[in-house]
Amino acid sequence: MAKILFVMTGADQWTLADGTKHPTGYWADEAVVPYEALKAAGHEITVATPGGVVPPVDSASLSPEANGGPENAARVRSVTETAAEFRAPIALSDVTLDDYDAVHVPGGHGPMEDLAVDAASGRILTLAVRSGMPVSVVCHGPAALLAAVAEDGTHAYAGYRITAFTNEEEKLAGNADKAKWLLQDRLTEAGLTVRVGDPFAPHVEVDRNVITGQNPASSGPLAEELLKKLG
Repeated sequence: MAKILFVMTGADQWTLADGTKHPTGYWADEAVVPYEALKAAGHEITVATPGGVVPPVDSASLSPEANGGPENAARVRSVTETAAEFRAPIALSDVTLDDYDAVHVPGGHGPMEDLAVDAASGRILTLAVRSGMPVSVVCHGPAALLAAVAEDGTHAYAGYRITAFTNEEEKLAGNADKAKWLLQDRLTEAGLTVRVGDPFAPHVEVDRNVITGQNPASSGPLAEELLKKLG
């Protein structure tokens, strides 16, 4: 049995370029799909958020349209509402990384609001990549990698081949013109190599101990790659 740390957003609003707030949180299946796969394999999960707040789920991610129909939407919603791990997180500042075997970061626009600039999250993700432990990150979750800055000012993930929610996907979703910054651009500027697949189609990149998924549809394949790393 392995112990997996889920680093999750505590933000329920995303600040847009004009200063208005857009409701957000984590995208449900980007947490639920890996959660179910890891639990089914017998692994243990701990959720950590800024300040130990209960991670807010993006209500849009609970819709039938986002989940391939009402039946699956009801299942995903049930996990977000009843899974003990999501209801009782610890604070990121209290995390001792040596207690864990892997780190997973779900997306949603929430991480762009808080994890992208969260020092405790950045410390965890820096230590994790340096230690060689598996780090899986999906969709907008790679925003958290932006805070992983080493003591010398370099990005801990610079030079890694990753994927993330793309500029094209942000445009198609209607958010590109509203955003303060675009994730693909910011990751590229930080020195990461961002590989993109077709919009909203499953796409996963694995580079050394780092596993990344492009979008919500990539959550399942990402979980499979994480399970492989865990053996």
